[in-house]
Amino acid sequence: MAANRRPITLAAAVATAVTLGASALALPALAADGDKAAPPKFELKNGTLDWGLKDSFRKYVAGMAHGTIEATDGAQQAAGNGVFTFTDGTGTYDSGPTHATDVAFKGSVRFVSKIHTFDIKIADVKVHTTGKTGAIRADVTLNGTTQNDIDLAELDLGAVGPGRGDGGAMVFKDIPATLTADGAKAFNGMYAKGEKLDPATLTVTAGAPVTEEPTEKPTEPTKPPKPTVDPTEPTTEPTTEPTDKPTAEPTAKPTSGTEEPADKVVEGSLSWGLKQTFRTYISTGGSVSVAGGAKKVSSGYTFPYAKADVDSDAKKVDASFGGSVRFRYKAHGIDMRFSDLKVRANGSAGTLLVDVRTPTGTKNDVKFAKLDLSKVSYVPKNGVVLFDKVPATLTKAGAQQFVNRGTRPYEPGEKLDPVTLALSSKAGAGLPAGGGEAGGGEAGGTGTTGSGSVGGGGSVGGGSVGGDTGSLASTGASVPSTALLGAAGAAVAAGAAAVFAARRNRGY
Repeated sequence: MAANRRPITLAAAVATAVTLGASALALPALAADGDKAAPPKFELKNGTLDWGLKDSFRKYVAGMAHGTIEATDGAQQAAGNGVFTFTDGTGTYDSGPTHATDVAFKGSVRFVSKIHTFDIKIADVKVHTTGKTGAIRADVTLNGTTQNDIDLAELDLGAVGPGRGDGGAMVFKDIPATLTADGAKAFNGMYAKGEKLDPATLTVTAGAPVTEEPTEKPTEPTKPPKPTVDPTEPTTEPTTEPTDKPTAEPTAKPTSGTEEPADKVVEGSLSWGLKQTFRTYISTGGSVSVAGGAKKVSSGYTFPYAKADVDSDAKKVDASFGGSVRFRYKAHGIDMRFSDLKVRANGSAGTLLVDVRTPTGTKNDVKFAKLDLSKVSYVPKNGVVLFDKVPATLTKAGAQQFVNRGTRPYEPGEKLDPVTLALSSKAGAGLPAGGGEAGGGEAGGTGTTGSGSVGGGGSVGGGSVGGDTGSLASTGASVPSTALLGAAGAAVAAGAAAVFAARRNRGY
């Protein structure tokens, strides 16, 4: 019977390589009997880090932004706008309790766009790990202003095992990387902790022990203080005697946990923001208008009830909503209108359907988003069936709506804003407000930057929206320099449209 295997972390693999002499090491410091010296550190050398930062951002810079990407000072970029390799990595592995590794690499990468007025440089890249976790750090220079040693990415080594490279090197391939809380803060809060970045591949070779001179003389150990209280004696007596009777009668009779299904729906509402970073992108130079009873709220938009069928016993819902929301960004050739929203739910899964109109035409009943209903209840409470903040992800058909010039900037599975659905069998039952109103009619985008990337695998959609100036797909927007700290975040963190979310205080 095969034995269960636990994931091997970077530190564990380095320790194994050192112990087994993967680099032809003899380790007298570890072998000496009775040696009480601190566990030694070992050299790490010939390291490389293969990391693309964010694929959608590279595509945006080389595409719609008409910019340049330059890898220098020892860094290299793979052909076809590929990932970057940072070279000549050197550092240490601590064989003590922390098992920490620190590796610094040569090379820098610079992203420049004269049209969108940004100049971003990523340099002095380092990798630090402890156990199964780690971080990628770097200096980020934005339009001449540098922030040093920002933790850009958190690394998860829990399921990454080492492979063998040339000369006995250990290769840790495709380490999952996500944006850190510090990184999100450094990028002006436009991205949230946990944003997915490109995976990283780390290669290191174990070297010789590192000798260090002690900086201070050892001190005599101090005697522990005597306990002031006898641990065997209780410190206090119980203050009250337990009572047999309950202190209060129950205020309400228990219910069976079920109610009659809402056979007839008379009221309803749907709240959805599409994608917060997309709304923010539009706000940099475009406009949003609502019509047909749809309203702007702080979390996005609400759509008026049209009709619905609910079967709580069968766990099925089929609901339709009126109103529309239209996103326009003339300078970037964007004009997209979403209307006739429908929610079809069956058990733990559901679909959000929409009609999408662009300058190329209208596509009806597009299965735009998958809904995760695993945590919702179909049982009405006070006459209302409520699906609150249901997770939504882009479908293949939804991603296809943003295809432009043969490229698909959004990939299926991209996180969208959550959906809130409320259906009532009683008039005036009190439906959720869906957030405070942000005003109607023509206006800029209503949201602030959100947690979703603008393009986990792609960037903000390049949509089927005609126009030579580009489209959502490549995250186009004019980008004045003042808020390009967010662009640095986008450079390292998450894709395209959000790049513009914090870039400008002025319009073009």
